[in-house]
Amino acid sequence: MTGLPLIFAFWLAIVIMIVMISKLRIHPFISIMLVSLGLGLAAGIPLVDHKLDNGTVQHGLATIIGQGFSGTFTSIGIVIILGAMIGTVLEKTGGALKLADMMIRLVGKTKPVIAVQLMGWVVSIPVFCDSGFVILSPIRKALVRRTAVSAVAMTFALSSGLFISHVFIPPTPGPIAAASTLGIGDYLLQVIGLGLLCSIFPLIAGYFYARWIGTKVQSKDEVQPDEATKSYTALIASYGKLPSGLSTLAPIVVPIALMALSSIVTMAGMTGLSVEVIRFLGTPIIALGVGMVFATMQLFSVGRSEEFYAICNDSLMTVGPILFITAAGGVLGKVIATSDMVKYISAHADVFGGLGIFFPFLLSAVLKTAQGSSTVAMITTAGIIAPLLTVLGFDTPLQATLVCMAIGAGAMTVSHANDSYFWVVSEFSGLTPDQGYRVQTMGTLVLGIAAMVEIALLSMVLR
Repeated sequence: MTGLPLIFAFWLAIVIMIVMISKLRIHPFISIMLVSLGLGLAAGIPLVDHKLDNGTVQHGLATIIGQGFSGTFTSIGIVIILGAMIGTVLEKTGGALKLADMMIRLVGKTKPVIAVQLMGWVVSIPVFCDSGFVILSPIRKALVRRTAVSAVAMTFALSSGLFISHVFIPPTPGPIAAASTLGIGDYLLQVIGLGLLCSIFPLIAGYFYARWIGTKVQSKDEVQPDEATKSYTALIASYGKLPSGLSTLAPIVVPIALMALSSIVTMAGMTGLSVEVIRFLGTPIIALGVGMVFATMQLFSVGRSEEFYAICNDSLMTVGPILFITAAGGVLGKVIATSDMVKYISAHADVFGGLGIFFPFLLSAVLKTAQGSSTVAMITTAGIIAPLLTVLGFDTPLQATLVCMAIGAGAMTVSHANDSYFWVVSEFSGLTPDQGYRVQTMGTLVLGIAAMVEIALLSMVLR
């Protein structure tokens, strides 16, 4: 199956998956795997590997499913495990409560939603949004216990802040790769500046959506206002003495700093042994491993070293379901990427050229919704759009940068079950899949539309 029938089959598969998870209460892992298998068969992917006449191997459906599953573990599996362990240590030692107290003193007790959103926005400039949510989730939970603000509002505020900078602002890979493909790799400072500017509308929209959805949906993390002070006081008393602010910050700040430094030296094109060491330490797995070392030191500093084994064991038990559901989403994305859907969209790109700045947005949104990865959507869309820049009337570096921003806006639209970020946000926040669609999926639709409105307005004045 190819062409429009395949695109129709894709949308039908998404609807079936949502119904299976939300209405029939079939476990997300089983639902996503079954839909992936069915879509792969409908797309005409061969059942087994075949060696072609040119010597290359055409992978079969079974191999593709295995690649999608293992590829997700390769990219984010260890990151989730280490991040969960760090979070558990911060919770067990009272470090998360200490961080919440520090933040409350900084921004005031009445502004936790916007504080956590801006915190996520800054952190995700050098760090993948998945990793950032895992790292910052303990602070989000502690702030909910401290202020009794809606846990759902705090969840989407953090999620939106992380997601916005992830698609707009280098040095995250998506914007850098898209900019290079569009021929503006030497204008990264301009890309960063416009990415900061294009964050304004989605940040505002994300904040108000977070406040609104927080009144409509309740998660397992909610705390009643009349219990907040008593609960928080009891929590403090149960820990006895909280760790110092410095030791509490280290497991979070050090990994972020290492990843940021690695991104900077890479973007600057620096070479040498010291640069290789910095880039090694700045890979998410190693950076979070260093963070785990600091978290372990914190555990020992408060005299709870005997709990280390139990903490590791509890973390692995908690994170197991998240890993498998996330990997299933990777399978769906791999099946779609292997089908002819992307080729069909590329081949008919000229039909949509009259849409102007909205064309790269819509194309990126379709690819994002189809295969799950924002980075893949940005890179693929940029590759399709690059030869068409002149045809579409985007002749200057500034106009090409606007196209890059439109691609980033589309790459936010929307995050659903085939996106690892959807499951990280949902599972770490105590949201059911149905609640995840209302909070994360609809919320990212709001973010994408708000961003595109701003980009369309900017395209009228920036030439």
